[in-house]
Amino acid sequence: MGSNAASLPPPDLVNKGVPNAPFYLPETIPSAGTAMSSKLFPHNETLPLLYQPIEIGGMTFKNRIQVAPMCQYSAIEGVPTPWHLVHLGGFATRGASLVIAEASAVLPNGRISPQCPGLWNDEQRDAWKPIFDFVKANGARAGIQLAHAGRKASTVAPWLNMSLTRPHVNTNIANDGEAGGWTSNVWAPSAIPYLDEQFPDPKAMTLEDIEEFKAAWKASVKRADEAGVDVVEIHSAHGYLLHEFLSPISNKRTDKYGGSLENRLRLAMEVIEITRSTLPAEKPVFVRISATDNSPEGEKNEQGEYISWGIEQSKIYLAEASKRGVAFLDASSSGNDHKQKIKLGPGYQVPFAEQLRASLTNENRIPISAVGLITDGTQAEQILQEGKADIISVAREFLRNADLVFDWAQELGVSVSVPVQYERAHTRMFKHAQLVY
Repeated sequence: MGSNAASLPPPDLVNKGVPNAPFYLPETIPSAGTAMSSKLFPHNETLPLLYQPIEIGGMTFKNRIQVAPMCQYSAIEGVPTPWHLVHLGGFATRGASLVIAEASAVLPNGRISPQCPGLWNDEQRDAWKPIFDFVKANGARAGIQLAHAGRKASTVAPWLNMSLTRPHVNTNIANDGEAGGWTSNVWAPSAIPYLDEQFPDPKAMTLEDIEEFKAAWKASVKRADEAGVDVVEIHSAHGYLLHEFLSPISNKRTDKYGGSLENRLRLAMEVIEITRSTLPAEKPVFVRISATDNSPEGEKNEQGEYISWGIEQSKIYLAEASKRGVAFLDASSSGNDHKQKIKLGPGYQVPFAEQLRASLTNENRIPISAVGLITDGTQAEQILQEGKADIISVAREFLRNADLVFDWAQELGVSVSVPVQYERAHTRMFKHAQLVY
């Protein structure tokens, strides 16, 4: 036997890499966060809903825990940095089924702050690609939330705002120079600031501006696909541009984009149609909405006229979005009315998901996620078991506990896969393994 053949290790001793990954990564089978086979782990015979796979828009997700988009204020001229690789990649290694990158602007003036990321040019696309490659190589689905901040753009990172005379605003230091802001070019449906003296005075968008925005959105969706995302989420929540068009609080237009509910829905529906027609059919389109402005004046006045955005209009939005090919809705709330009244508490936004889910018929049924102070596995599983939502979307709790998927599994008595590199730290997860023939 030749020396080369004699030096080859037996096949079962090869530390195989993830197939087709653009870099070497030891393969974990099944990928982290996937429930282990009941043949090895009999207690996995009946799985909690949280650890059952789900299909959305023809794409399978290995469990029902996803990472919601979270702003990091850590990009340079819209280009993500190694921070984003570590931040997003860490959630993928620890078993989340879907990791959605933070709100990324389709135009430079659509960033929340100068340090927010974007997808308006190819440099940004090329910087996102290795991040999405890493997320997918670890068995998670990769998503990005496309956005325009509207009248809440040109602000500063939240940890800086207390030092400013006008909190949150990149003031006209050297004509918008030093702070890097663009307070003279902030867009909105109408020239109404979010909060006087604390946010920029926006310009009402012209029809030409709207067309520019739609063209930029289409180009950003194309770049997202080229960067390798599995999912594009449309940011239509939290008081940013698309939410501003939806709400009578911020939209006082008299053209085809304002006034009636049909008109206020128009831009959001156009963006959905653009996204769905641009993204390949096998990649689902998600949307995130604020189900309500939580305005103290309510959704309607005494005459029955809409005066803010609320759950009644959100149900109509959901029905129209599902007709246009949206495969999933993430139900959040608030962000467009500075007078908003929010009653914080465990799962405080779950009722919005429940009401929206209940409004769907079999013909237009799509999965709905719940978000908002969902902090333990028992709570998350109960939400699913009671039919209040189909998915649990987690943000801050993931920041506090990156091992959330593994910890919730142990809490619920489930054995899930962990990265082979970390197995020695999770022996409790596997102590009940046995062969069942």
